[in-house]
Amino acid sequence: MNILLMGNPNVGKSVIFSRLTGVKVIASNYPGTTVNYTHGFMKLGDEIVEITDVPGTYTLEPTSEAEEVAAQMLDTGDTVINVVDATNLERNLYLTLQLLERKTPVVVALNMWDDTEHRGIHIDLEKLRELLGVPVIPTVAVTAQGIKELVDNIPRAASPDTPVRSSDERWAAVGSITEQVQQITHRHHTWRERLGDASVQPLTGGIMALVVLAGAFTIIRLIGESLINYALNPLFENLWAPVILRLSDLLDGTDFLHDVLIGRIVGGEVDFVESLGLLTTGLYVPFAMVLPYIVSFYLVLGLLEDVGYLPRLAVLMDTIMHRLGLHGYAIIPSMLGLGCNVPAILATRILESKRERFIAATLISIAIPCAASQAMIIGLVGQHGGQYVAIVYGTLFIVWVILGIIINRLTKGLSPELLIEIPPYRWPPWQTVLQKLWMRTYGFLREAIPIILGAVLLINILYVLGVFDAIANFTAPVVSGLWGLPKEAVTAIVIGFLRKDVALGMLAPLSLSANQLVVGSVVLAMFFPCIATFVVLLKELGITSMLKAAGIMIITTLLVGGALNLIMQQVG
Repeated sequence: MNILLMGNPNVGKSVIFSRLTGVKVIASNYPGTTVNYTHGFMKLGDEIVEITDVPGTYTLEPTSEAEEVAAQMLDTGDTVINVVDATNLERNLYLTLQLLERKTPVVVALNMWDDTEHRGIHIDLEKLRELLGVPVIPTVAVTAQGIKELVDNIPRAASPDTPVRSSDERWAAVGSITEQVQQITHRHHTWRERLGDASVQPLTGGIMALVVLAGAFTIIRLIGESLINYALNPLFENLWAPVILRLSDLLDGTDFLHDVLIGRIVGGEVDFVESLGLLTTGLYVPFAMVLPYIVSFYLVLGLLEDVGYLPRLAVLMDTIMHRLGLHGYAIIPSMLGLGCNVPAILATRILESKRERFIAATLISIAIPCAASQAMIIGLVGQHGGQYVAIVYGTLFIVWVILGIIINRLTKGLSPELLIEIPPYRWPPWQTVLQKLWMRTYGFLREAIPIILGAVLLINILYVLGVFDAIANFTAPVVSGLWGLPKEAVTAIVIGFLRKDVALGMLAPLSLSANQLVVGSVVLAMFFPCIATFVVLLKELGITSMLKAAGIMIITTLLVGGALNLIMQQVG
């Protein structure tokens, strides 16, 4: 038996799903799409049944990829638990009537029941049950109120003989039902409602957005760097490094195998970033460089989602982002890219269309430097004066805007309008936040680590075979002639494929002028992202779109690097 959880976005489906299934859940992509859903199992009487959390939808007449998937998944269910926001009955009942017209057994979970009292909303449950012809159970998912009664009523799910209506007739029926069962009395706004209103106003909302995004960036960086510095680096250096050194001694004399598995050992010490071995760099990159930021990012994202802030930020930024072919939700991954490009590109999943995800991911990869890169840019370039740092950031911002406009015009398709329901602010239960964090983190590790290991292995073999030396010689005319950098800078560009901050640091011994450091910093920031980001690009966009993004990176870096070098020479 397969039970579907269906409802509008932001009605508490994921919390009810968590209450029903516990922690043993599976996250999957619907076949042929990038739309994500989760499913798990629960005991219903003596039977183990499957519960599927269907993507949120307002209608069974799809207007987006997620709604199309939701409509298709309805055909796979035996029973539907329709989660309805009790504080927004009229908006939610449209989907309820559509489900009843499909003759699928339905039980309604009237969620956020506690908020109806706070808002002065009075609903006649018996009358609503009579008009719909199905069980209607009031629930408060965050406290588990009504969940047991909801489970007890699943076998009583009904499929009444509901006539198929047109859209206008359906809305008329919704209005009639709402008028008969709901009464609203006057009350004063709560501080949460006043805060919610301020969140979408241009002035107050803009200030709040800066504070929230700065706070999110700080927390992500703090948690990520703390995990790296106090947990994972000591683990690799104190426990794994001795194992690697011992294995290096055992492989002494087998040069090729040693170089592939261990990489380079300098002075009896292991440099996990630059050694390039499968057991050194191959393990260090995903677990010590990427995983900490993945965990911290998903934790913060889950909190912002469940608290109810993300829809407000999306509304606030929608007009600006539309000029780049995106809608307001794209500001989330764009800003988080300033911390780490990997979780930023993963965050593009919140965008509805493949076109939007392609534009956002490409712009992040090219024009938004990660926190580690920024630290090196400020440290290296800032020695010559703050104006040079401003030139680097100004150039990247101009590229972000102009390139976004160009890709928007050249990429076929439309940017969908932002049609979202703004939920009330509420504090989510930690169980739900942590469960969502575990599902997302495990999904990333399961899918990305094999690709990262394979990419590191390939790069290592090419390095051992001397292919990178040939690349350096081949690209020297571009590096020296077009960008005005010494030939040795090619090594930094190659290393940038593993780690950007290390690559920028390799510019320091080259005795570059301030102008050259500006050009070199911009080129390294815009050129191919680190291997982890590339893996995520491949995973999120697919091979074809990833290659298109790579082509845009190469062309843009060549043009911008050359133009910036020419301008800096003219200005002096």
